[in-house]
Amino acid sequence: MDLNGSRILVAGATGSLGERFARGLSARGARLALAGRDREALARVGDELGAPVILLDFTESGSAAEAIASATAELGGLDGVVIATGTVAFGRSGELDSATEAELMQVNTTGPMELVSAALGELSPNGAVVAITAVVAEFPTAGMAAYSASKAALAAYLAALRRERRKELATVLEVSPGHMETGFAERALAGEPPSLPEGEDPEKLVEVALDALVANRREVRYDLKSKELLVK
Repeated sequence: MDLNGSRILVAGATGSLGERFARGLSARGARLALAGRDREALARVGDELGAPVILLDFTESGSAAEAIASATAELGGLDGVVIATGTVAFGRSGELDSATEAELMQVNTTGPMELVSAALGELSPNGAVVAITAVVAEFPTAGMAAYSASKAALAAYLAALRRERRKELATVLEVSPGHMETGFAERALAGEPPSLPEGEDPEKLVEVALDALVANRREVRYDLKSKELLVK
């Protein structure tokens, strides 16, 4: 995918990774619409990048479809969607309340799915979908049962989407990082994080992911054995 001049919605643009994706895309010439829940942070990033902003809250019905419609109108079309939303909760199976588990699934799984579903009718030929999962999607982690499940479900959706839309989308890219130094664990919905390894560099992740997007690759995945990002 040629990023220069491309029209891309970045969902979760006020998060640590989402903002980095937005800045990286902008530096490569993309035209952006930025979506997120934090109104003040969204306005700040939008002003800095000269991008229209859209409030997006996956816990509110219809928010995903409205974000796609707004982005398409603002940009005069849509070539790509980057989904960098996410939340986490810590606790063994049976320890989290149902409301917390439901929010995990809304933010990490069903919300992104709704955003993609709405985007499919608007994306230009050979468009792109990029979504961040996590290493726990492939290696579920004790003490993070519900979070692991929410990310695994999104990963399965992306794999099926890639097969189903192989003639319509140039790229369905899953970005599956390990633990990042973004403060994500400190903003958990519930529970305390387990002992975590030293976090990886989020700037490197974004650069590798954007290179993979340009090359129409399928996956950027943190490999637990080599401790490196692998691109497929």
